Amino acid sequence: MVQIFKRQTTVNLLANMRILQVKSVTEQVDEILLERIRSGVYLPGSRIPSESELSDELGVSRATVRTVLAKLAANGFITRKQGDGTYVNEHARRASAHFGNLWDLTQLIEGNGYVPSIRLISMKKRPATEKEALVLALEAGGELLCLRRLFYADQRAVILADNVIPVSLLCAPLETLDGGLHIRDILDQYFHQKIAFVLTGIRATVMEQEMVEFLGGEAGRPILELQTTFYEKNNMPLALGVNIFDDSFLHLSLAQAWN
Repeated sequence: MVQIFKRQTTVNLLANMRILQVKSVTEQVDEILLERIRSGVYLPGSRIPSESELSDELGVSRATVRTVLAKLAANGFITRKQGDGTYVNEHARRASAHFGNLWDLTQLIEGNGYVPSIRLISMKKRPATEKEALVLALEAGGELLCLRRLFYADQRAVILADNVIPVSLLCAPLETLDGGLHIRDILDQYFHQKIAFVLTGIRATVMEQEMVEFLGGEAGRPILELQTTFYEKNNMPLALGVNIFDDSFLHLSLAQAWN
């Protein structure tokens, strides 16, 4: 029987909870172990429980635990020593983003030590530009749903995020859409689409006056822009994103395993 777990910051509370059935078991175990690493339950350089111990504690198969540990190792969170055990990477907590998760803005904020929140600024429909139609495999002028949102770190506005999604994918009344959700949950709940992978481009730019209105500071100062394209498992593009943030406040560092 699969147990149900919720995120907590102590071993005792985590060990006594059960896994929710909203996400796959693998995703939930991944989140649990990541939370333990980030919150210090598993300290940098410390040895974590074995596959069999985690399997017994979480009530999942050893194959599931093995899959999650392999992913954590590939992303640089842990190191696995043959015949010795699995250890938390001593540098893992210093990284604000990890290979494969750069697009996750809430994780970027959490990785900098802040509590994230999201506020919807605007939600409207408009025709796709020529470039957007090409990337999203739409007819010229195909209709897009445009979401402009502001991400906060401990109540400070830090990221201005613009996402566009083809209206043709929408499976629920537009007025029911909760713009304060994670983009993963928006695509899942209202478009019935699951993100399989994301391509992210990073470029330096400058703060425009329009951005100052939301993020503060002075126009013309250097900032970073993350350009993201979201895909489902069959390589169909789902959405585009442009995210602006000040890297003097949100530090961006990447961790990736090197084999």
